[in-house]
Amino acid sequence: MLTKQPGMAAMPATPREQAAGSNLLFLRESELRLAQDLLFFGYRDFTAGPDRLLAELNMGRAHHRVLHFVGRAPGMTVGDLLGILSITKQSLGRVLQPMIEDGYVTQAAGRVDKRQRLLSLTEKGAGLERRLYDCQREWVMRAYREAGPAAVEGFRRVMRGLMGEDARAELERLERAAQG
Repeated sequence: MLTKQPGMAAMPATPREQAAGSNLLFLRESELRLAQDLLFFGYRDFTAGPDRLLAELNMGRAHHRVLHFVGRAPGMTVGDLLGILSITKQSLGRVLQPMIEDGYVTQAAGRVDKRQRLLSLTEKGAGLERRLYDCQREWVMRAYREAGPAAVEGFRRVMRGLMGEDARAELERLERAAQG
């Protein structure tokens, strides 16, 4: 359900808003453009430190994503990683194979299904992932401190709102795995 007023972009009501019968939130195009600018500039600066470290190793953001997600869920399958990254097997292979050869990632046969390939970081890979994480942790901690707890919760809600259904499901799966 969308409603639009002149000069305003309509935002879809969430199921909760629809059920409660609350008014739809209307934003001016300039406000939506500002949100987009914030996302672009925030991402640029959030990734700058890791980009420099990775460039020294002839790696890029795709390598960073592999290190991040394999580090978050050691023993994940190649299929799980493909689902998280939403890329083709061929694209992943171009990044993953050199990371295995260079000693950042290991792969082992599945315990039940030997055709599965289970991925984990080596000590070298975990060390690099930690350095990359430390760069970004400082940015997030500073931003969270400056914004305060209510803004942090709002940020989390907005980011989840930007995700598609599949991404939210992957995030929930990762959160459950991290809890034990």
